[in-house]
Amino acid sequence: MPPIIALDFPDFDQAKQFLRQFSPSEELVVKIGMELVYAEGPQLMADIEAVHPAQVFLDLKLHDIPHTVEQAAFQLGRLGAAMTTVHAAGGSAMIQVAKRGLVAGAREAGKTAPKLLAVTQLTSTSQEMLNNELQIPGTPAESVVHLAKLAAAAGADGVIASPLEASLIRAAVGDDFLIVTPGIRPAGAAIGDQKRVTTPGDAKRLGSSAIVVGRPITQSADPVAAYHAIAKEWSEA
Repeated sequence: MPPIIALDFPDFDQAKQFLRQFSPSEELVVKIGMELVYAEGPQLMADIEAVHPAQVFLDLKLHDIPHTVEQAAFQLGRLGAAMTTVHAAGGSAMIQVAKRGLVAGAREAGKTAPKLLAVTQLTSTSQEMLNNELQIPGTPAESVVHLAKLAAAAGADGVIASPLEASLIRAAVGDDFLIVTPGIRPAGAAIGDQKRVTTPGDAKRLGSSAIVVGRPITQSADPVAAYHAIAKEWSEA
């Protein structure tokens, strides 16, 4: 899978201007999250398709009681996204019904169900935050591996985790499980609010299935060149 571009824009006009810099023949995968979806609504999926035939990773991180998550997942399944997310911290029952809702919604709409990815620990979570604020003992890596094993047993297709934990996850859950990793920064780039980061090449070597990159591409003076440089490093690692 090519690097996933995080379309972290406040509105569709800016996302559209960004996407139009790429050739329609470029096989892109783009991530849209809460900022853009809350601004534009579910019509955003069709709007993106009209600009570029990119696969869409719909990153809304569902986390609620199982019934509510299943109903929300049903609606997301109808939209035609390639992937979507829930928080693994919601527990196994929530993950199971999220998968069920996605499959049912996609079936009703005549679409392929999105891959379900469970968010383990955010890449902005430090050891101090984990232990002192969240009151979760141990290291971020131990928590991530535990949540990845829970997600796999509950039927998720993969997880969201830092690339620093990818090799541990791979050892725990096997080769067929997707490990999608944000927190990617080219060498020398500012890390911003991320805590656990690597370069694209290191992420590949550590076992990531796919990487998510936002600001190093979207805020670059030449986004297309920045994307291609990251894609080259990822593919050649």
